[in-house]
Amino acid sequence: MNLRAIGAIYRYEMARTGRTLMQSIVAPVISTSLYFVVFGTAIGSRIQSVGHVSYGAFIVPGLIMLSLLTHSISNASFGIYFPKFTRTIYEIMSAPVSYLEILLGYVGAAASKSILLGLIILATAALFVPLQIDHPLAMLGFMVLTSFTFSLLGFIIGIWADNFEKLQFVPLLIVTPLTFLGGSFYSIDMLPPFWQTVTLFNPVVYLISGFRWSFYGLADVSVWLSLGMTALFLLACLAIIAWIFRTGYRLRP
Repeated sequence: MNLRAIGAIYRYEMARTGRTLMQSIVAPVISTSLYFVVFGTAIGSRIQSVGHVSYGAFIVPGLIMLSLLTHSISNASFGIYFPKFTRTIYEIMSAPVSYLEILLGYVGAAASKSILLGLIILATAALFVPLQIDHPLAMLGFMVLTSFTFSLLGFIIGIWADNFEKLQFVPLLIVTPLTFLGGSFYSIDMLPPFWQTVTLFNPVVYLISGFRWSFYGLADVSVWLSLGMTALFLLACLAIIAWIFRTGYRLRP
């Protein structure tokens, strides 16, 4: 294992966060604060609590998960797409660096940035609402697992995309709507029975449900089912990446 190569890719990608601090950290925190102001004031005044949790605190896991999903994908997809766009990817691939080491460098950096952002948003949320974390280790576990899983998805998107429009297609038009419809701002128990059944086909429901359980012990589905679905998606992403590296799909000229 070439740790120096992994470290070089990792440090380069992490340094990009410092160069784009406003876009990478400040903008998501401001957006999250606006969610608290809008949803906490407009909806929170009508929904006093969900279960034993105030509505303002109830939406915190959903907001963190929304940021984790979107930024894990965007960080990883842009990280691998930009070398393709500038043609420097061929220099990396011709270097004595294995595909696994390239993957660990890019995905590790993207996941690290997303986890850091999630922790900052968690600290920001504590300024607006009183928070409790019943299972802190489970909360960190879900955060790490989700960040790495969706960073893998972002890596796949970055290789698949051949222009900047495709790079934004999945995060904006697929992942974000699924997150909003996946129980970020409500419990699926509040829906009519038919829509509860339909919602269970949304994979993001399982992520948010498990993550919210780590905070308040509330879950729309079984915690073990949430872990199983996340692990299944992780394995699917790894299988696709293995096929990409084996065939050279959109990596070889």
